[in-house]
Amino acid sequence: MVRKKSPRPEKLCVVYGRPFQWRKKREKVWDEVKYRNERCRRERNKRPKTE
Repeated sequence: MVRKKSPRPEKLCVVYGRPFQWRKKREKVWDEVKYRNERCRRERNKRPKTE
């Protein structure tokens, strides 16, 4: 029997506008998370923001 995963919250990356999902490691700071990963965080000043 295959277990179906429950839906996880999603956000959009402020740099690339791509969606990313909640992860256990981001659990305590989910409200503060803006970037998908370290690369997006580094690129934040190099690219114009998407809305």
